[in-house]
Amino acid sequence: MRRVTAIPFVVLCVMGVFANLPVLGQQPEGQRKILNRVIPQYPDLARQTKLAGTVKIVATVAPNGSVKSVQTVGGNPVLLKAAQDAIYKWKWAPAAQESKELVELRIHPE
Repeated sequence: MRRVTAIPFVVLCVMGVFANLPVLGQQPEGQRKILNRVIPQYPDLARQTKLAGTVKIVATVAPNGSVKSVQTVGGNPVLLKAAQDAIYKWKWAPAAQESKELVELRIHPE
C-alpha cells in the first residue's frame, strides 16, 4: 500500500523540478543592459510619513528596449506607483526578442 501513495508524491516532485526549467529559446531574466534609468518621484504621502523602502517589479521589455508592461512583485503600496511610472520611462538595450527584467528600486527621501 505504501508504494501506491508514494508514486503520486514522486510524480509531483519531478513535475516541480521540471516546471522551473527555462523554456528553450527564452532569454533569461535580467540579462539586458539598461541604457537609461529614471529616478522615481518621491510621493508626497511618503514624504509626510518619512517612508522609505524597496519596490520589486518585473518589467516586460520589447525587442526595441522600451517597457511594454510592469508587474509588481513586492513593496510598499505607497511607493509602487512612483516606481512603476519611473520604470515605464526606462530604456534597455535592443535584443532579438522580448524579455522579462527584474528591477529592484530603493525609494527614499531626497
